[in-house]
Amino acid sequence: MKSKFELMKNSASVTDSRFAHGTGEWASSNYNIQSGCRASCLYCYARCMATRFGSHTPESWANPDIIRAKVTQRFRKKSGRIMFPTSHDIDPTNLDACLTVLRAMLGAGNDVLIVSKPHLICIRRLCGELGAYKSQITFRFTIGSASDRVLKAWEPNAPSFSERIASLKLAFNSGFQTSVSCEPMLDGNIHEVISKVTPYVTDSIWLGIANRLRGQIAINCPDDEKVMAMANDLIGLMSDEFIHSLYARYKSDSTIKWKDSIKKVVGIERPIEKGLDI
Repeated sequence: MKSKFELMKNSASVTDSRFAHGTGEWASSNYNIQSGCRASCLYCYARCMATRFGSHTPESWANPDIIRAKVTQRFRKKSGRIMFPTSHDIDPTNLDACLTVLRAMLGAGNDVLIVSKPHLICIRRLCGELGAYKSQITFRFTIGSASDRVLKAWEPNAPSFSERIASLKLAFNSGFQTSVSCEPMLDGNIHEVISKVTPYVTDSIWLGIANRLRGQIAINCPDDEKVMAMANDLIGLMSDEFIHSLYARYKSDSTIKWKDSIKKVVGIERPIEKGLDI
């Protein structure tokens, strides 16, 4: 029987390091201020790596620690866009610290991609307090399903679909650049998300599948047969046939962009340079 670490290595949708993938598809660099994340997403790569290398257990990940030295970091103007955060979310418990970091980043002249499964209370403050830096900010909100049942199953402590849509509308109506990440797609009805978010997106809607899902579930949810069954069902749903049909449906829509997990299935050119956001 394979160990959970062998499952991680050999899981479906393994990435090729020659090509930009993960956060590298969106930004040249990234920044985090916290170890752990309250959202507790079952498929979380950061949670998996932290458990694998012993800095957390699957359970302790949901009780994060803010790294104060990262909050007080000084910033210079960097080449390319910074993605913030990548391994944790912005939530009411770390919002003040996140605002401190964002002001420092933006004040140094950086362009920042703010990525979140958005809490409306947080987005209201971000929009209200970072308005002076509007031209340097793009919000990218993660919405992998329009079903609250599906979202709750995979992302137990993250906001509901309606709260995420309300956050997107607020950022859009406040004049910020807005985009949506449907990575990972959590069911076969992603068209429902696309139709709901399109009126409030100024930039792009990204589609992608869960990478290394079985291996990550084996580590994040050890010996949980129900969750592994969910993972197997989702992997089966995201077949090459499904991906090709999705691509055929949206390939002429300039708003839709494709993560590397889809590019390699449908034969789209895969950039090597990080941060091109294409």
